[in-house]
Amino acid sequence: MPLWIAAPVWLLSRLLYRVRVLGASYVPGSGGAVVIANHLSYVDVVVLQLACPRPLRYMAYRGPGTGRLLNWIFRRAGVIVVSPHSPSQWLRESVRALESGELVCVFPEGGISRTGQLMAIRRGFELMARRARVPVIPAFVDGLWGSVFSFAGNKYLWKSPRLLPTPVCVAFGEAIPFDRADVTVARRALMELGSDAFAERPALRRNIGCETVRSLARRPGSTAIIDRTAGRRAVSAAQLLAAAAVLARRIRETVPEGRVGIVLPPGAGAAIANLAAVCAGKVPVNLNFTAGRASVESSMAEAGIRTVLTADALRSRFPDFPWPALTRDLRSELDAAGGRRAMVPWVLAAWLLPNQWVAALVGVPARGGDGEAALLFTSGSGGNPKGVVLSHRNLLANCAQISSLSIFPESAVMLGCLPIFHSFGFTFTLWYPLLRGCLLVTSPSALDTRALIDSIREERVSVLLGAPTFLRPFLKKAKPSDMRSLDLVITGAEKLPDDLRRRFLETFHIEILQGYGLTETSPVANLNQPHPPVTTATADEQIGNKRGTVGRLLPGMSARIVDPDTGVDVAPGGTGVLLLRGPNIFSRYLGEAEPGASLRDGWFVTWDLASIDDDGFVSIEGRLARFSKIGGEMVPHGTIEQRVAEAFGVDPGEVQSIVVMGVPDEAKGEALVVLTTLDISAADIREKLSTAGYPNLWIPRAVLRVGAIPVLGTGKLDIAACRRLALESRAS
Repeated sequence: MPLWIAAPVWLLSRLLYRVRVLGASYVPGSGGAVVIANHLSYVDVVVLQLACPRPLRYMAYRGPGTGRLLNWIFRRAGVIVVSPHSPSQWLRESVRALESGELVCVFPEGGISRTGQLMAIRRGFELMARRARVPVIPAFVDGLWGSVFSFAGNKYLWKSPRLLPTPVCVAFGEAIPFDRADVTVARRALMELGSDAFAERPALRRNIGCETVRSLARRPGSTAIIDRTAGRRAVSAAQLLAAAAVLARRIRETVPEGRVGIVLPPGAGAAIANLAAVCAGKVPVNLNFTAGRASVESSMAEAGIRTVLTADALRSRFPDFPWPALTRDLRSELDAAGGRRAMVPWVLAAWLLPNQWVAALVGVPARGGDGEAALLFTSGSGGNPKGVVLSHRNLLANCAQISSLSIFPESAVMLGCLPIFHSFGFTFTLWYPLLRGCLLVTSPSALDTRALIDSIREERVSVLLGAPTFLRPFLKKAKPSDMRSLDLVITGAEKLPDDLRRRFLETFHIEILQGYGLTETSPVANLNQPHPPVTTATADEQIGNKRGTVGRLLPGMSARIVDPDTGVDVAPGGTGVLLLRGPNIFSRYLGEAEPGASLRDGWFVTWDLASIDDDGFVSIEGRLARFSKIGGEMVPHGTIEQRVAEAFGVDPGEVQSIVVMGVPDEAKGEALVVLTTLDISAADIREKLSTAGYPNLWIPRAVLRVGAIPVLGTGKLDIAACRRLALESRAS
């Protein structure tokens, strides 16, 4: 490229971007190599060249719509052109360049991503590397999605530019020998580099309380929460900030412990209590008030909780909850701290002062990083609840990952009905909307379908989140006109039944999108999203979702699929245990001496069986705990439950009535027991499944009639209780 073009581009890029480089030593000092990189924006080529210690020669597609100016730039910059008029010319030219010692950069996705995620990898780079017998250098660019040159917000260029220099990280990876370079190896290398680059974002070193206060102070007059707990109450950002600031001072003065228990339903009170606790330098612990007394007592003892913030009305509804002596009513605490009079200066500060000053006056530190920000307890489906320690970094990373998908903009109206003690409710419908600026409409219970329908219709909610268990009643109680405002319906926590997806689409004309996550992933790890629009007649169609999958990994995450017995990576497309890595992966379990003690070489073992296809979509086959190994064969409980239900004509829309559990068996390793509320016998099941052609190993040997299938307060199956019932039935 001529100096009179290159110099201004270089100078402008230095002014617009702060480029951090990882792994530059992996770029060979001499000799040819194929550099493969993700493609997020029009300026990727500039940023990559700024980061690379050697000149890069790029490849680009020139179609019928390519203008004269672009063709001239291609010629002057030495771009290797891929043209439909000469389909093999690009290969000959690229091989010559590689053999002469040049670095040739390829974007193997074939175009700019319109979802912000890594698309399917194409195989052209393999052929180049093998023909020229040169290595492949993977590279990942992070930080450009969301810029005016990316497709964030479903448009290029026509959006507000970033006013400050954008921090960008470019990570180069270890060379892949040409005889090992394929799309599977390349995809994994790019995903892992993406995780490394995302983790370098400066924003992840901040304090989530500080960032939330600043976000609220930037929009003091906007409505932050519409609380529909008792009537309808709109709370502005300034009011929420003021209440949290006043309560934070009260907590500092009266709570000596490092953690504060919170027992509140979704609403303004829960948001104020959690923000105030973090601003006071305490760790909020949202306790499951629907769990059994023993589980809650165990959680409180393990966390060292002596003080609990709640509401007197809630306390009277749960007399069996192990309320400690220092149980305090939230409203009374706000009154004791000065009430409305004490809030007035904070409201004025939010309107009059820069947001950074407001955060400093609240007393919340700017840095949080790997410090503990929250403690959540798992549902206890596999035994006693486990305390999951989440850092500021974890929560900020997950909120940034969710935001990067561009499907939850500031204009979104989100329904918050998931319990705050549940990880999805804690991050997705509490911290995320406060940070992002979305309007949050809260309803105290995900089980009160009538109230949820009224909230959606009257507040024009655009985003609905909930487990399939919570969504199914909408089919019976909601009219299509009630759901007209919804743009997105997202489900997780359990597998989305196909009949629910189909009936929702037929009734409300809304496609339910499935996601996946765990408390340990802060919680969102995967998410399907709407298909991005096609920008031009010549642009390739890109997909944002696939039926039956939980979507692609969020930006900044990488995954492995390994054999459950050996821990070795399975063949491409194979099923195995899902391992995850990324900045949103939890810090540690409560009681562990060191962070990362529960990780396997930096990877979190989910114990979910999964597979990943060539487009990067993850399919969850089931929980390893919900499989039985019988005679050396893995038998899925969920599949058998579905087949038994179909065989006996059970309506999948009804309450779960059939559960399969595995119990120890001396002969086969495990045996299957059916827990059911139906009047069926083991002989009936054997006859039905045998007729359907199922192998003997898959046919349950025993049936236990129960009054109700045990479930948790979140609506998920209580596996621990089911297992106890199954073991007791075998013992008797």
